[in-house]
Amino acid sequence: MTRRILIVVGHPDPSPDRLCRGLANAYGEAAEKAGHAVRRVDLAMLEFPMLQTMREFEHGAIPESLRDAADAIVWAEHIVFVFPLWLGTMPALLKAFLEQVMRPGTAFAYPDKGGGFTRTLLRGRSARVVVTMGMPSVLYRLWFLGHGLAGMRRSILHFVGISPVRETLFGMVAGATAATRTKWMSQMRKFGERAL
Repeated sequence: MTRRILIVVGHPDPSPDRLCRGLANAYGEAAEKAGHAVRRVDLAMLEFPMLQTMREFEHGAIPESLRDAADAIVWAEHIVFVFPLWLGTMPALLKAFLEQVMRPGTAFAYPDKGGGFTRTLLRGRSARVVVTMGMPSVLYRLWFLGHGLAGMRRSILHFVGISPVRETLFGMVAGATAATRTKWMSQMRKFGERAL
């Protein structure tokens, strides 16, 4: 069964040599080869403002430079986020992007004036979060409890209805051998083929 896949590259550095970009490309190429429909958003190639007020978040328009990205989130059945771990969590650029596109009316809806719960608008979508880091990934999971990923998973993705959210962590990237990187690319291609 083919799926509609959105790949979001959250590395702020636009260099084509970044590992995150290579991992995203491996996933996307394999997914397309398997017949899945793929769209890509590379945040390093976009310019957009940061949100600064609650009023803007609740009532402002999504910036024109992010309109296609917001539409792609609604279009997608599966979203893949690829980014480096910075200070224990996602880079600020990715957080700013999510604040802009995961807005009321696009990702969730506030309850009616009569009360009730916030309604999720992205239910039925799944995600994979792929993170590169300088430390061993097991250390991040066990000692730091993966707190940055847990926040993204629970407070953003689950909040808007995206589930399940799978995680793939690649640790010790600075010293990784060519053989290790080849193995990582192969793993990403397998995920892409199966739209996981």
